[in-house]
Amino acid sequence: MNYIIGAFKPPCNITISFADGKTRKKASIKKENGQTAMVPLFQSLENIVGEVSIEPVQGKKIEHTGVKIELLGQIELYFDRGNFYDFTSLVRELDVPGDIYERKTFPFEFSSVEMPYESYNGINVRLRYILKVTISRNYVSNIVESQDFWVRNYTPAPTINNSIKMEVGIEDCLHIEFEYNKSKYHLKDVIIGKIYFLLVRIKIKNMELEIRRRESTGSGPNTYVETETLAKFELMDGAPVRGESIPIRLFLSPYELTPTYRNINNKFSVKYFLNLVLVDEEDRRYFKQQEITIYRLQETS
Repeated sequence: MNYIIGAFKPPCNITISFADGKTRKKASIKKENGQTAMVPLFQSLENIVGEVSIEPVQGKKIEHTGVKIELLGQIELYFDRGNFYDFTSLVRELDVPGDIYERKTFPFEFSSVEMPYESYNGINVRLRYILKVTISRNYVSNIVESQDFWVRNYTPAPTINNSIKMEVGIEDCLHIEFEYNKSKYHLKDVIIGKIYFLLVRIKIKNMELEIRRRESTGSGPNTYVETETLAKFELMDGAPVRGESIPIRLFLSPYELTPTYRNINNKFSVKYFLNLVLVDEEDRRYFKQQEITIYRLQETS
């Protein structure tokens, strides 16, 4: 099946289709109206090939001053909605000025396109890739249609992946050490670790491990930070004793994680944290947070 965008009624219908639309993998994205749509999935340095079909409404002709297709990588900050920041912009001219009386098809190709960032739909920011067709006209508004596609980029496993060892304590009341087996995890990884109780003089009721995502957008006074708790994993229910060791084994695959994004185009960042939470019998909460890196593991053929 071809990927067909919504038709512009008068004065023409525009269709954008991908050459390998029947076989290419697809990604599910949430549209602004809350509905989901399936769009083709690409990765950086792939060729993006297809065709644009322009079909005038019966009995009408389209006078134009040129037809072009653009491949755009855009960042949109929701507090600045409507302003798109282009970090990738490629153009192909499809037609010289003239008239279109009947259905006309134009092939297009963008070769080895560098798409450095993964697509992202967040709370306050969206990073998207689109194909945008513009029929330029004199005296009347241009006709514009666009088609989203999704980008995922893969990385090999890091050659250096240090473990995380930390201590947390309250003087003369509590002293624990915790250890995670590494600091960088792929999206389907397992967090393995241990917690050691060296001193316990407060009555701990329970302990849990949280995965938190922190999205930062904008800069200066226009910086917006949103923190989501994506997972809560109970490690212990009841009071521990000195010398006790609690194992950690948390699978990441059930959760909707994305890779870490670090200062993308000076517009936004997405970071992940492991948050250890202890609750005592008086419902006081003690936290210890550690940043981790999430990446998309290179697929093996």
